[in-house]
Amino acid sequence: MSRIKGVSVKLYERQQTGEDEFKHPIYEETAIEIKNVLISPSSSNEIVEQLNLNGKKAEYTLAIPKEDNHSWEDRTVEFFGEKWHTIGFPTEGIESMLPLDWNKKVMVERYG
Repeated sequence: MSRIKGVSVKLYERQQTGEDEFKHPIYEETAIEIKNVLISPSSSNEIVEQLNLNGKKAEYTLAIPKEDNHSWEDRTVEFFGEKWHTIGFPTEGIESMLPLDWNKKVMVERYG
């Protein structure tokens, strides 16, 4: 649809595989490749807002393709050879009102 092309990122989904001795869930993470994700540095306003809301520093903002239906809340993401962690809830626009291929965005912080 457009000439703008995103990159592939790895989204780590968690699945509960059991419980430990204290009845806390044990999770296993599996990497899923998500194609056509736009990555841009977070603006200074977004960084300040995230620091004021939850004390986390947003490094990048990811634009998620319209056809993606994965959960991006509290997830690990890998791109540029490093791991990142999503901050807060993804912001989603009305799909039919947006002319390009992306309708969601989520911010990430440095992880690990």
